[in-house]
Amino acid sequence: MKKVIYILIVLLIIIGCSTSKSNVATADKPKVATKSSDTVKIVNEELEYEVIIIEPGFDFWLASTAYPRGYLSQSYMETKNYQYVLEWNNRVRQPQIYNPNLYEMTIDYSPTINYGYEVNYLIYNYMIYFQNKYNQRLYGRVPTR
Repeated sequence: MKKVIYILIVLLIIIGCSTSKSNVATADKPKVATKSSDTVKIVNEELEYEVIIIEPGFDFWLASTAYPRGYLSQSYMETKNYQYVLEWNNRVRQPQIYNPNLYEMTIDYSPTINYGYEVNYLIYNYMIYFQNKYNQRLYGRVPTR
């Protein structure tokens, strides 16, 4: 079964599982592909994870502002992603306090699973982008880069 991590944001996040293997990269290294100007997709057949982020402006920000690949270690991003996801999920569970249009669904991110560098890179940078764009603070200091 192929596990799929979806982050669909135009004020909405969806993460789930799917058995479909369409559009999966055949190389061992994850393939980055853009479906449209507002969609970033990372596919890793070996790990069977896929991340799709749909957010106006994110792909431009990723290409122009985010730290380049290799700048941050995978372990650093895994630690930050886990902290961000914990706080994200707490906010989803408290719609009376946090905007339910920003935090609609929980994210199933496990620190015991090695998602690979590209998946962690994309999730980490989306979390930075999200916090800066929507003036949110999920955990600690948020880089403006």
